Amino acid sequence: MEKQSIVSRSIIKNLIRDAISGMDQSYAPYSYFKVGAALLTRKKNTYIGCNVENASFSITNCAERTAIYKAVSEGEKEFVAIAIAGGPAGVITGYCPPCGACRQALREFVDPKKFLVILAKSTEDYSVYFLEELLPLSFGPDNLEK
Repeated sequence: MEKQSIVSRSIIKNLIRDAISGMDQSYAPYSYFKVGAALLTRKKNTYIGCNVENASFSITNCAERTAIYKAVSEGEKEFVAIAIAGGPAGVITGYCPPCGACRQALREFVDPKKFLVILAKSTEDYSVYFLEELLPLSFGPDNLEK
């Protein structure tokens, strides 16, 4: 499947804008690394997430999972793409790939061969991957089917 056939360039740019705007809501008083994510659902709704840190670190939540949980809490469980942007002190200096936990959280809801992960520095500078490229040989719900 071609990546370009899943979402248009204008949708990608809108997701990137939303991900960058999500960085403004970030709560990162410990790492100062602000991340925003914008998750597109099959119904064409977008859920924006930001990272939320905690002094006990282990319960910190990433922007990607915040967006996923917002969507699921609203009854949406079919996702098409996610855009991610982030950087130290809210300044985007490079691509911000999702951590392993976020990759696995996404895998719960998507076909890794069809779901797009957009890593963005700007609306003009980004890379697009299938989740399968970032999480090869993944374990998902289909592994538990009888």
